[in-house]
This record gives sequence, structure tokens and C-alpha cells, in this order.
Amino acid sequence: MRILLIEGEIQTAQYLRKGLVENGFAVDVVRMDPGGFNLPQRAEYDLLVCDVPRGAGRFSEIRCEGRQAPVLFLADRNVVPPRSGGVGATNLLLKPFAFTDFLARVHGLLRWGADQARLTLQVGGLELDLVRHRASRDGKRLDLTPKEFLLLSLLMRKTGEVLSRAYIADQVWEINFESNTNFVDVHIRRLRSKVDDPFPAKLIHTVRGMGYVLEQR
Repeated sequence: MRILLIEGEIQTAQYLRKGLVENGFAVDVVRMDPGGFNLPQRAEYDLLVCDVPRGAGRFSEIRCEGRQAPVLFLADRNVVPPRSGGVGATNLLLKPFAFTDFLARVHGLLRWGADQARLTLQVGGLELDLVRHRASRDGKRLDLTPKEFLLLSLLMRKTGEVLSRAYIADQVWEINFESNTNFVDVHIRRLRSKVDDPFPAKLIHTVRGMGYVLEQR
């Protein structure tokens, strides 16, 4: 598990980082000041820990590219924590606190994040809500049939993997694929008309002689 520690007090950050590393976490630290902070580029985190400095007031929104990471704010009673637009669940731990309490909050939010990862699939702007059976891309709702939804969920769960037509037919329709039919191709074409055709960037790709893959290129 990788944690980003956004620190406002250096000593607190060093103390928390040491304890997290000793408990098996990978931890990156960035400096927080009243002007805000910069997230490391192209880094994905399972949790953001934001240590809000005294007298900082209200920060701009925290936004995390890609997956929705939960946020744990550490703050004094008189500090208003930042808004958390574009991220997952948030939690507030008031100072002073025991490290055992802090670690319990970390584990709780990481469990929440793991549950959300299983319930929501996301590739680029394409998102699949497995609980509400909703699909969207770039905020636009996609009207999928039950089988199209199942087909898309299979492709998204196997992002970057080339899936053969036989494998797709078995997983989605539970039938044996016959090589002299274009059964799977027809359904892929229909799915593309909803997932890819209205958008400039294509996600579902044909791998000649092998099958299909969903990935960003």
C-alpha cells in the first residue's frame, strides 16, 4: 500500500512516516504550506494523509488524478480542513492523537478504498458502477444492455490483457465459441458504438488474430 503524506509540520511528518514505514507502508512526503502543495506526477496512492498546519485556514480543493483515494485530515480543533473534490471518503483526526488511533484510521480508510475499488471500475474517463449497474464516460451516461454491461465489465477487469473470442464467449454468454461465427465481433461492435464512437480516444482495440483488449493508448 502506498500512502502520500502531505505535511504541514515537519516533526509530525517525520514521526508519522517512520511509524507507517515500520508498519509496512510505502510513504511519500510532500510539503504543505498556506499556498498549497504539489502532488507528485504520475503517482497513484491508496491513501492521502493531509497534516493541516496551524493557522492555515481553508486550502484549495485536493484533487487526485486517476483512482479515487480516501483522505485522512490531521488538524487542530480550530482549523477548517480543505474540501476534497475528486477524491474518495474523508476522515478527520484531531490533534493530539495516539499513533495507535492514527494507524486504526489508516487501516479503516484503506479497507474502504479496497471495497470501492471492487465496486467501481475505471479506465480513463470510462467508469462502471457495479452496484448501481451504471456506466458513464467523461460524465456522460452510457445506455447499455445487461450483456453489454457484463461484456464491458469483463474487458475493464482485464484492462491491458488481450482476451480471445473464445474466452469472451465463455465468460459472458457461457457458450462454446465457434470460430466460423462472428457472434462476439457483432457484440463488440455494438459496445464500441456506445463506449468509443462518440469519443475521440478509443479504448476497445482489436488485436488481429488474437482477440480484443481495453486500454488507453
